[in-house]
Amino acid sequence: MVEKTVPRILQGDCIELLENLDVPVHLTFLDPPYNQGKDYRFFDDDQPAEEYWKWLKEVSQKIFDTTAEGGCIYFMQREKNAEEVLKVLRETQWTFQNLIIWKKMTSAVPSTIRYSKQYQVIAFATKGRRPYTFNRLRIDYPPRPNHKYGRENGIFVPDVWDDIRELTSGYYAGDEALRDDEGNRVHKQQTPIELLLRIILSSTDSSNMVLDPMAGTGPAMVVAKQLDRNYVGIEIDPQYVKIINDRLDSIRPSDDVMQYWDYYRFTPNIEKIWTIKPQRSLLEEWQTH
Repeated sequence: MVEKTVPRILQGDCIELLENLDVPVHLTFLDPPYNQGKDYRFFDDDQPAEEYWKWLKEVSQKIFDTTAEGGCIYFMQREKNAEEVLKVLRETQWTFQNLIIWKKMTSAVPSTIRYSKQYQVIAFATKGRRPYTFNRLRIDYPPRPNHKYGRENGIFVPDVWDDIRELTSGYYAGDEALRDDEGNRVHKQQTPIELLLRIILSSTDSSNMVLDPMAGTGPAMVVAKQLDRNYVGIEIDPQYVKIINDRLDSIRPSDDVMQYWDYYRFTPNIEKIWTIKPQRSLLEEWQTH
């Protein structure tokens, strides 16, 4: 059983561990395998569609059961599965709020029968009609070529996110992508810190509980720790559990959330929700050595 307000990384099957999770969760980031036939060590990623969505429905229900009233879920999936995601959420009692479009900076290989894909969907839903917390973030969004001038106080974050870079292969992956001793990516679908920063800032306050039931390399936990949120991460692969704990033990310059502070500086209550005050960041310290 997980103690209340104690950060924890748990190894095992998320359905079994969620059954005994005795903490009120305020935000869950759910980014499951996409049933694309990828080679996971502890998950069958090539299931019949009916079984796959039945499994995700059970996961979603267990998350709902442990979520505090007004708590929320951000459920990320492939764009082609948006209909199934919304169905799962509806059938497990969540109240739909937004379908966020995370537009990538690269696109898939063009198809001969349809448009090439360049985004993922993130369904934002709440337990109950209204969210427990929703912080309206303002960002220093760069002006587009057809804009006459930039905004003096930035813009409120809309439901299309085209300003967060994905960690693709090649040069777009940057320093944040985790690699082994031979330079190979340790996780092909690593989620960027910047994406979790926006989600956690938007939907939690200090000391709220963040849950990631399929934590992967742990970006949600890395952000939650730096923002003074409590967290529970569940991951079935022991290799990824070690990676998460290593990231939490020593925050890398590329994982330092302070590098994004200036981008969110126009948010009215930024010092309240971003509990680390602006100061010399780990990135700056590292660059001076």
